[in-house]
Amino acid sequence: MERIYRDPVHNIIALSEERDDDALLIRLINTPEFQRLRYIKQLGLALYTYQGAEHSRFTHSLGVMHVMTRVLDQLARRYTISAEDRIVARVAAMLHDIGHGPFSHIIEKVLGQNHERWTMRIIADAATRVHQCLAEFDRALPEKVIAAVNHRYRPAFVGELVSSQLDVDRFDYLLRDSLMTGAKYGNYDLEWIIHALEIDEQNDRIYVASNGFYAVEEYLRARYYMFRQVYFHRSLRSAEAVLMSILRRAVELMKVGKLNFIVSDSVMERVLSEEELSVAEYLLFDDHDVMFHIKQWRREPDPILRDLSQRFIERRLFKTIDLDFEEKERSIFVERARSRVAAHGLNPDFYLIEDRAADIPYYSYYRPEGKTRLHIERNGVICDIAKVSSVVRGMRGYELHRLCFPPEAAEAIEGIK
Repeated sequence: MERIYRDPVHNIIALSEERDDDALLIRLINTPEFQRLRYIKQLGLALYTYQGAEHSRFTHSLGVMHVMTRVLDQLARRYTISAEDRIVARVAAMLHDIGHGPFSHIIEKVLGQNHERWTMRIIADAATRVHQCLAEFDRALPEKVIAAVNHRYRPAFVGELVSSQLDVDRFDYLLRDSLMTGAKYGNYDLEWIIHALEIDEQNDRIYVASNGFYAVEEYLRARYYMFRQVYFHRSLRSAEAVLMSILRRAVELMKVGKLNFIVSDSVMERVLSEEELSVAEYLLFDDHDVMFHIKQWRREPDPILRDLSQRFIERRLFKTIDLDFEEKERSIFVERARSRVAAHGLNPDFYLIEDRAADIPYYSYYRPEGKTRLHIERNGVICDIAKVSSVVRGMRGYELHRLCFPPEAAEAIEGIK
């Protein structure tokens, strides 16, 4: 029997119950741990800017597995890929995001969570259905998948396809996020890149044949522009600033016993109490828990939490201004802005947020000690793409430094000299 998953990016993702590896993937899809990803948005608060960005980590993870399958099928035409390597690669691709918490990366910033560590903990925990499915297939499979996720698995090209600067995760999310946001910056020629992928068997790494050179440049530019125009969009980052202020205020009130509404004995109570969660508890935590509490906090006695929650639900976001001047001037500006916000009767600790973010489009050129390099064949030699591409060398790293504040304080802050 064949299982068909209709997908807006890849159209049909088909798995057959008659094939052992496909049957395992179907069982993994049906586990509570994987189904939980339906309730975690892939792009966090991007829907506050791009109303179509409602897609989940579930749909993305299926897409990543599908792309991995296509890559392996293509590579298997020219190279020997063992049945074990194939199943480890496909499972690791599908489970790579299983440890994500609510609202994508936002919860990690506020509460110190790390989705990659949680991914490995969930796979390793014998009590999870994911672990049990893997162990029933092969007792050593959970550890092999974990090894692929953290780049300890050999052959190393398996982990490289799961996570690197040319991996199946990025292959899917660029196209998916571009489609669902309506922003076309993430489009690139996936078909040609898959066609051009090769294995450097001597050095155990993936590289791109010379005929894929321009397709890979386009792919790197797609990622560059998606970060600049979508992932770092002002309104999206402003929504994140409001949400982070809400959560920080809730944690502060929780510490002093002044948080009026909290579901007793819930995972949200433990999170706000900054208690360490078990795997079982963490797996109960998703976007709905956070949104439910924020909706209730609109009636909270604390005026800060009540107001911020109301703004968030009604999408009354903070305004932003770039802090693109020297450090000394920036510090003076921020201090004056704090005074202006306070003059409006607002606590600047929660109503004036410095938003900082950075991205490096290609690591090895600007940060040699960074992630794995992207290798390309040019004139019969396999080399780092930065050595032969002026386009890659031109995509320099960048950072943003903005100040987020309520609209009612905008005139006063923007008038600071």
